[in-house]
Amino acid sequence: MKCEDLLRALNDYVDGDIDPAVCEAFAGHLADCNPCQVVVDNIRQTITLYREQGAAIEVPIRFRDSLRQELRRRWCEKFPPPAAP
Repeated sequence: MKCEDLLRALNDYVDGDIDPAVCEAFAGHLADCNPCQVVVDNIRQTITLYREQGAAIEVPIRFRDSLRQELRRRWCEKFPPPAAP
């Protein structure tokens, strides 16, 4: 499994809706990939904080979109997609 594959399967993994074979590949990748470990740990911490908070906090759409774009930009800077053959 590559980092890109892990990211595609991440939502299903966190939700517990993942095929056991994919789950094994996911766990194997996490064992050897520190950047992906950090991503998964941050998501787990975010979910834990959200559950402890209780009530949802409404975020303005413009802020949410801006934040999402900035996070994507930084992710692509750190982990550029592989070059096309």
